[in-house]
Amino acid sequence: MKFDSPLFDKIRVKPEKDRSRKSDTPVCEWPGCKKPGGHRAPKGRGNEKTYWNYCLQHVREYNHKYNYFEGMSNDDIASHQKDALTGHRPTWKMNARTARTAEQRRTDGSPMAGRPSFADPFNLFAEEAARAAGATEQRTVRNVERKALGTLGLEVTATSAEIKARFKELVKRHHPDANQGDKSTEDILREIIQAYNYLKSAGFC
Repeated sequence: MKFDSPLFDKIRVKPEKDRSRKSDTPVCEWPGCKKPGGHRAPKGRGNEKTYWNYCLQHVREYNHKYNYFEGMSNDDIASHQKDALTGHRPTWKMNARTARTAEQRRTDGSPMAGRPSFADPFNLFAEEAARAAGATEQRTVRNVERKALGTLGLEVTATSAEIKARFKELVKRHHPDANQGDKSTEDILREIIQAYNYLKSAGFC
């Protein structure tokens, strides 16, 4: 397309002489200055989200002298910087908010006895502790999972170790290499492998 094409005439804009200056620009708030104050400068600690409107010259001068910690002692500055790491939000140790000590919670016979010494409303750590102790994990078994377990000849209460052991046993029993090349049980072997892979993907083993 040529640059002198009439199509450009429809999108060509002729800039105004004073286009760079906005009519709604506030006046500089520096004492005695009447220039446009199009640059914002923070008003300081305790006045967050409020700003002065200065011209370019005075905002540079203001920023050069600006000190957020002006009037604070070194200890106050260090404390403020430490609190800034957490967004000035309160923090506490993991067991600081419990109403009772860990020893009381383990021995008072309450529903919280034996649980971790910190609040665990969703029993995340209690379940992990039960698994580590070898306790049987309660799980929901759907029909397709029951069928897969049935293919392996197992009950719904079978553990991960039992599923793996039964899978290895059935593969050795039905594999053609273990039957002098007899391929008559290939369909059964395929069902066993599919059932095991499904249980594995479902987190049963």
